[in-house]
Amino acid sequence: MSRPEPLIPPTPGEEIICAEQRDVLSTRTDAERLRLIEAELRSGFETLGSIGRAVCIFGSARTPPSSPEYERAREVARALGEAGFAVITGGGPGTMEAANRGARDAGVLSVGLNILLPVEQGMNPYVDVGLTFDYFFTRKLMFVRYSQAFVVFPGGFGTLDETFELLTLTQTGEAVRHPVALVGSDYWSGLIAWMRDQLLAPGRISEADLELARLADDTSEIVRIAASGTDVAG
Repeated sequence: MSRPEPLIPPTPGEEIICAEQRDVLSTRTDAERLRLIEAELRSGFETLGSIGRAVCIFGSARTPPSSPEYERAREVARALGEAGFAVITGGGPGTMEAANRGARDAGVLSVGLNILLPVEQGMNPYVDVGLTFDYFFTRKLMFVRYSQAFVVFPGGFGTLDETFELLTLTQTGEAVRHPVALVGSDYWSGLIAWMRDQLLAPGRISEADLELARLADDTSEIVRIAASGTDVAG
């Protein structure tokens, strides 16, 4: 029986991750991959290096514009803008669009850091400065490097991944502490309770680790948490 033809990876991310797998076609050399990674890093550094104080807002791409959650994200982003922060999101639809829209409402810089996916996630129309990344790891670096604080709305795997990577970097000392506000007690309280029972109680994390992210539903409290990170980022 003949071997099936290797799959052609639909994105550069899959191409680099599956480069050692026989059933996925390698379309680039390591030297070419390194050049692409360097180009993404350079573009991010050059584009974002002068944006000033900024807060990153995470949340679901599937939040419909008609939902209260969309309006809440827009309201919070507008308040952060009025407090003097630029707003950074993943650049896509849903909560990200709402946050970029709120930044526009406040007249501050609205940044979108999009990612190339097999089912393409287009840049929302409320982004002033937009970059599209091939690789998740370069994109995540830009989120953490250029944001003084993070505001996290309910989301799926992507939102949780971004949030826990940020918490891990902070816990391990790889990143200066970035305040994290978790918006939506109904969504987050179960996870916080699980972390307290399954991580803190057996000693897998410390009380200080658990306090790296704080529940905050009031807009003024969210802004206050974000502002507390101004003096520690650089």
